[in-house]
Amino acid sequence: MRKARVAIVGAGLSGLYAAYALQKKGVTDYVVLEARDVPGGRIVSIPPSGVMNSRQDRFDLGPSWFWPGYQRQLDRVIQELKLRRYEQYETGDMMVERSRDIPAARTRGYVNSPPSMRLEGGMGALTDTLREHLDSTRILTGQTVRNMRRTEHGIELDSTDSSGQVTIWDVEQVLLAMPPRLAQATIDFSPALPVELARSWAETGTWMAPHAKYFAIFDTPFWREQGLSGEGRSGVGPLVEIHDASIPQGSAALFGFIGVPATVRKTVPEHELRSLCRAQLVRMFGPQAGAPKAEFVKDWAAEPFTATEADLTGASQHAAAPSAMAVSGPWRGCLTGIASEWSPQFPGYVAGAVDAADQGVQGLARHSIFVYSNT
Repeated sequence: MRKARVAIVGAGLSGLYAAYALQKKGVTDYVVLEARDVPGGRIVSIPPSGVMNSRQDRFDLGPSWFWPGYQRQLDRVIQELKLRRYEQYETGDMMVERSRDIPAARTRGYVNSPPSMRLEGGMGALTDTLREHLDSTRILTGQTVRNMRRTEHGIELDSTDSSGQVTIWDVEQVLLAMPPRLAQATIDFSPALPVELARSWAETGTWMAPHAKYFAIFDTPFWREQGLSGEGRSGVGPLVEIHDASIPQGSAALFGFIGVPATVRKTVPEHELRSLCRAQLVRMFGPQAGAPKAEFVKDWAAEPFTATEADLTGASQHAAAPSAMAVSGPWRGCLTGIASEWSPQFPGYVAGAVDAADQGVQGLARHSIFVYSNT
């Protein structure tokens, strides 16, 4: 059995930020348990080659944007970590495809206010930089938590690696940095969570879980030469919403959200889906769009550490935040949800991960965890 004062289950943005916030408060006796082989969670940023040899020319297969105009806590963290940001390109007209019988039409574009911002190096720059501030020996990947037991003095967790080897952890506090629905569906809590709390977690849809993205990478943003912003909307598909994903002084790209339902995508081979997406880009942006130098499809519904069966047919909107902790019973005061969906202010957003994690860490102060750590 191994011991730690705090166990953080999940090494996505909320888990990494929680560890960072704990360290800033002098708490270093923590462990981060991540089921995936690499940290980052739903933040995945890859270079055009798909080989991780660059930290600047990268594209976001997960969340892409934030809005410093009103997500100020996240923006403070980004500034504190000395990350650089830039505005989403929106200059020019957009293309709209209303039906199969009518060609795509050019129409006046629009600009978001406040502007959507992206990070140099992709959102992965945020999680990568947080990791650099942490003790790497306390971030354990390939460790899936399936069982959690309340004991007289704390909590026992079982984490299982890819070979089936189980490690038992004895901790005082658990911060759940994974979506509420996923936690409720995949972790066996003993004793069971309060009925109402478990129900609310199960009913909270996981943001991005039903979604899929398609990226087409090009040498130059040729659409800009035509006075187009790269924005597109379609009632035909398979892409329903398209954006310019080009990187300043880097590769050019268009990306779109695939509107085909997750249950249907499971029956379509990826090469066929790519072909349909390319054909749509040609219809909307011309023949140059049919020859990308690289393509990527990321289907989050196929990610077992993101989506559950309930997410495949659920709504794709941001869900209201459920309660992050039990208000009574044996789990009261020792188990707190800190993933983005638990943020009252920005549930499901990148900013929500920082907000929920910060609230979870502040909650530990009410249980004297910081006092104990410095004695």
